[in-house]
Amino acid sequence: MILLQAELLELKADPTVLPRGNVVETQMEQGRGPTATVLIKEGTLKRGMTYIVGPYWGKVKALLNEQGRILNQALPSQAVKVVGLSAVPQAGVEFRVVVDETEAREHSERELAKLRTGKLEAPTKVTLENLFDTLAEGQKKNLRVILKTDVQGSAEAIADSLMKIPSDKVRLELIHVAVGPISESDVLLASASNAVIIGFGSKVDASAAEMAKREGVQIKLYRIIYELIDQVKEAMAGLLDPEIRTKVLGQVEIKQIFNVSKGKVAGCIVLSGLIVRNGKVRLLRNKNVLWEGQLTTLKRFQDDVTEVRTGLECGIRLGNYTEFEAGDIIEAFETEKISQKL
Repeated sequence: MILLQAELLELKADPTVLPRGNVVETQMEQGRGPTATVLIKEGTLKRGMTYIVGPYWGKVKALLNEQGRILNQALPSQAVKVVGLSAVPQAGVEFRVVVDETEAREHSERELAKLRTGKLEAPTKVTLENLFDTLAEGQKKNLRVILKTDVQGSAEAIADSLMKIPSDKVRLELIHVAVGPISESDVLLASASNAVIIGFGSKVDASAAEMAKREGVQIKLYRIIYELIDQVKEAMAGLLDPEIRTKVLGQVEIKQIFNVSKGKVAGCIVLSGLIVRNGKVRLLRNKNVLWEGQLTTLKRFQDDVTEVRTGLECGIRLGNYTEFEAGDIIEAFETEKISQKL
């Protein structure tokens, strides 16, 4: 039917123009290096021709058919494996031959420079270690995972265990579960969906490992199921915003205000706890916070001190803030982040 449609529609390609086509598949082969299966759209591709493919350029060293036999040329509508690539291009990019080698080199340099700039500006890919850091404030807590295992039984057991991790705060999404080695398509899917690839007893294709490094996708390999589940749990817990707790260290009451050459000083007595120089404090009036900042000056009589305890008098300056009054409370405090649990 395809041949009949082509004949009726008179679909034709010119074999005399400069060859061009599209990359169907790419591989990293031992002994040959990067190779690409190219579908020729027009022109006749021959050995020694200079080409541009995506951001790369090079010269065709050999052409192979589907049986692995060496060809002298490839005509339109023919799929052929090209040997002689400088790097592994992405599937789907255009493959075209150019006459001027200098043009090919300059084009490649420009495109690679754009890629480098883009990577510097691109957001960081998610990993199991930086999940919390990559989340913007208020963003939905969601962990995406691609799971590849050695056998189907492992895939079903691990997927079931992962989905049963109890949490009403973080959602785990298995966007792809399959058996076999981790391939380039897995890496592309992880890159597009900002997911982590988890392998259990599975291997990583050499080309996939290179692509993962280039795309910034994390691949985690395990052989012990409990270790896998525990690390995913830890990653999900890391997605939760830490709880901020305030701990009051001490309270001071202002008894009298003194005017000095550098401003105002509050004459105080420590009601409870401990007041520390350079610590965090806040000024309270009728339980309302009027000011919050750092305690810059703390004195006992004429001497600078680092701390004053309960029942002792002291002189305090609150930086450039001078709107305090007798009867106000100065509260020393500290904040701490408490990791939440699922």
